[in-house]
Amino acid sequence: FNWSIIADFFNPFSQVWYRYLFYYLLYSFLIIFFAYFYTSIQFNPSEIAGNLKKYGGFIYGIRPGSDTKNYIERVLNRITLPGAFFLACLALASFFLIKFL
Repeated sequence: FNWSIIADFFNPFSQVWYRYLFYYLLYSFLIIFFAYFYTSIQFNPSEIAGNLKKYGGFIYGIRPGSDTKNYIERVLNRITLPGAFFLACLALASFFLIKFL
C-alpha cells in the first residue's frame, strides 16, 4: 500500500488539480463551519433579547421577547454567512498566490 498517494491527495500544493481541489473545499468548509460555531457560542440571542427587555431597550418595529430573539438570530445568520465566505477567501488567497505566482 502506497501512503504517498494519500499524502499527495491532501497536499494543497499538488501538481494535479483534482487533488488540491478536495483540500481547498475541505478547508473552506471547515472555516465556514467554525465561523458559525464560534458565533453560536459567543452570541446567545435569547440572552441578548432578555437583556434588551430587562433594561428597557428595543429594536424599532420588533416586539420584545421571542420576536426580538428570532430577529437577532436571523440577523446573525445573515451577517455570519458573508463574513465566513470572506474568511474562507482570505485564507485561500495565500494558497492561490503561491500556486499561481
